[in-house]
Amino acid sequence: MTEKSASRPPLPPFTRESAIEKIRLAEDGWNSRDPEKVSLAYTEDTRWRNRAEFASSRTEAKAFLARKWAKELDYRLIKELWAFTDNRIAVRYAYEWHDEAGNWFRSYGNENWEFNEQGLMARRFACINDLPISPSERLFHWPLGRRPDDHPGLSELGL
Repeated sequence: MTEKSASRPPLPPFTRESAIEKIRLAEDGWNSRDPEKVSLAYTEDTRWRNRAEFASSRTEAKAFLARKWAKELDYRLIKELWAFTDNRIAVRYAYEWHDEAGNWFRSYGNENWEFNEQGLMARRFACINDLPISPSERLFHWPLGRRPDDHPGLSELGL
């Protein structure tokens, strides 16, 4: 399937409901920790800024994701709507992970997304801060993969 014929619903222009759906689909994808699968949500010429790293193609984004999930072990993510308009969505998020030494972190951030008419993400700008946490401070305890529908979101968790 070529990018021109590929469609990744929901499509812009976004409503509140379709923006929330798009965010949950992105969260589910990232919680899969599958770089190949996740990279297909982005245009071939997608542009990213993630901390001090930049990607300027789907291939570079996929390589970034592979490096990320090799370092950030037992990764669990929650995303939440901040704002939306036409073909743009702003989200806030938090994720928990540990490094090879077993040190746990909660990473907080926000992202600004811009989509093409097929619903593929053309631009992703992320700002992230890492907070060391103890294992007893962890809040994300579901089995690896998709967050269960009944698990609290960021607002419910006070994050």
